Amino acid sequence: MLLSQIRTAEGGVGVVAREGTEAYEVRGAESLYALALDCARSGDTLAARIARLGFGAAVDLERAYEEGRILAPIHHPDPAHLHLTGTGLTHLGSAATRDSMHQVTADEETNLTDSMRMFRMGLEGGKPAGGAPGVQPEWFYKGNGDAVAAPGASLTSPAFADDSGEEPEIAGIYVVGDNGSVFRVGFALSNEFSDHVMERVNYLYLAHSKLRPASFGPEILIGPLPEDIRGTSRILRGGEPIFEKPFLSGEANMSHTIANLEHHHFKYALFRRPGDVHVHMFGTATLSFAEGVRTEPGDVFEIAAPQFGLPLRNTVAIDNSAARDKPVAVRAL
Repeated sequence: MLLSQIRTAEGGVGVVAREGTEAYEVRGAESLYALALDCARSGDTLAARIARLGFGAAVDLERAYEEGRILAPIHHPDPAHLHLTGTGLTHLGSAATRDSMHQVTADEETNLTDSMRMFRMGLEGGKPAGGAPGVQPEWFYKGNGDAVAAPGASLTSPAFADDSGEEPEIAGIYVVGDNGSVFRVGFALSNEFSDHVMERVNYLYLAHSKLRPASFGPEILIGPLPEDIRGTSRILRGGEPIFEKPFLSGEANMSHTIANLEHHHFKYALFRRPGDVHVHMFGTATLSFAEGVRTEPGDVFEIAAPQFGLPLRNTVAIDNSAARDKPVAVRAL
């Protein structure tokens, strides 16, 4: 089942459930956030609760997308309580990369970059046996609910950015229950929009490069994550593709288990605050930047994978409200 949210004709929020090509509003659901918290409290699954609530009017999701009525598939009433975070260096990329990493000799060990060391650590310890925690991955923070761009909306870089690059990923969507227990709503396509030029200057700029908006959806897949996800990442300029490449995800193509990535995020009590929403992105091995592509305002990102319903589309934009070199003034009280 796929779940999404739309702006209704009355201006409210409608939760939409889809099986195959048929999509319907869920009766009595004021938002997916409220529905997920109710399920966390009652012990229901989302599928069981939706089956009891029943379906209302049919929804043409593609038309709603064209009309700009698709919302982020989950939100929090207070954006400060939605967290955008992610992990990197979690995907194999290719069998050749994996094999070459395993063949590094002791003499070559000192020449490995920190990134390659982290990647190798994941290969060796990211999928522990027996459910024990494995090696921790790279981790980064992107922002709160104010940094969420709805499907179809613009991903906006600040004027001081050096690049506006896509990262096609799968994100886990979570709510935290009243007692601090974490519940996974499901999985969605995501665009972990980043500044790769800034990151390349110095790896210690990674934290800066990630403080950009992100988008996810349009639909959330409830249930387990498919083992082998094969999608496509495209960039359109003037309606024509300037970049198109497959991307792989799912544990068959990763050096970490999803459970290990989840553990190393939610092991911090800070991230188990009751009522909070988390959108945690799992990484990618496919970047147009690595192919020499530089995006421009008006370019359209399109990320698609058949298991996740509608593709995720967003347009590149630049926020010129603050000049690049104009300092932010801080006043003493």
